[in-house]
Amino acid sequence: MTKGLLLEDLNRPRFSPEAQQILDVMAAMGPNCPLDAAALHANASADTGLHDFGAADYRERLEVYLAALRDIDGLHPAGVVNFYGQLLQLLKNRLLLTDLLRRHPEIDDIQLQPAVVIAGLPRTGTTHLHNMLAAPPTFRTMPYWESVEPFPLPAEAGVEPDPRRTRMDVAVGVINTVMPHFPLMHEMTTDHVHEEIQLLANDFSTMLFETLADAPAWRDYYQVHDQTPHYRYLTRQLKAMQFLRGGRRWLLKSPQHLEQVPVLNRVFPDSIVVFTHRDPVPVALSMIAMITYSARMHRSPVPVEQIARYWLDRLEQMLSLLVRDRDTIGPERSIDIRFDDFMADELGVAERVYDLAGEPFTELARAAVVDYLAGHRRGRLGRVETSYEMFGLTAEDLRGRFAAYVERFLA
Repeated sequence: MTKGLLLEDLNRPRFSPEAQQILDVMAAMGPNCPLDAAALHANASADTGLHDFGAADYRERLEVYLAALRDIDGLHPAGVVNFYGQLLQLLKNRLLLTDLLRRHPEIDDIQLQPAVVIAGLPRTGTTHLHNMLAAPPTFRTMPYWESVEPFPLPAEAGVEPDPRRTRMDVAVGVINTVMPHFPLMHEMTTDHVHEEIQLLANDFSTMLFETLADAPAWRDYYQVHDQTPHYRYLTRQLKAMQFLRGGRRWLLKSPQHLEQVPVLNRVFPDSIVVFTHRDPVPVALSMIAMITYSARMHRSPVPVEQIARYWLDRLEQMLSLLVRDRDTIGPERSIDIRFDDFMADELGVAERVYDLAGEPFTELARAAVVDYLAGHRRGRLGRVETSYEMFGLTAEDLRGRFAAYVERFLA
């Protein structure tokens, strides 16, 4: 196997002149972007002309997350602006959804067809499987730009080209400049099929917040609260997005579902769930590399070993919950896919998922999948080299933690 890229600046990030210029411009905006709930709400209303954020229970969750962000050691000014922009967009999404539901109450009467849901850790083939299954027109999916801005601003409704796509083009350009090696770990483009975990963020209750920042206080808060109401908020958004842009049956994907199987089953009781599995040791190392590398967007230095220990604990929790709860969803509605089996027969896996979902795998669908696979061969962008040493870990640290998971799904 070709040797991968070694990330030598994880602890103390180095940036190209172009990237540093972007960070400097962001930093200059810092005084106008405080991590303060009142300022965020005021700006969201000013940007949209709207004032109803929906049910107010989210405010406590927002305050908890803001406090966790302010506690980050080494949080730099550009990072503050980065978080401010993300949280501002979430509040705008709430305003826009509340307004849309007010104007079109019939949205709540939409009956969602049983979704097909992919549940697996990053690096287990979930993104590849998601995009492969999304290649035919069978399922409704959301491109990256729509997941971040699911509801258009009133003044932009119907405008072509969609300004949301244009804004995402700019954002992706910034990401690729500041983090040029990120596509080797997780390719992101404007039209890349994306996860509904981004929609869960609009209710300020999601595991996504943990991947964006080292925020143990947020994790502790999140873990002691039932996520059922937030998954129900997700369904309202899916109905609204279907109302706006059509679609027949949703294809969803998120690692969060691994530790929320009972909640997923409760809110999506007829869903078809595809669980993906891979040796969790290289998965953990790869995921830690991705998270520590992306931390340069908001902090310096990056405490790589601290973040690594956090995510070892977190992944152990997630997989332990999956072992406990996997059988909540029976074989008539679920399937387990091993990564090696998927890589050996990608087209066969697509057929198996279609069969379980009761969808005909037509010649049109087959041709679309084959065409997608031809342009998305594994490793075409290169890969990042990982090792235990770069994160201050040993093989024993990982093997023992994941033994029960491996025995259940990979033995």
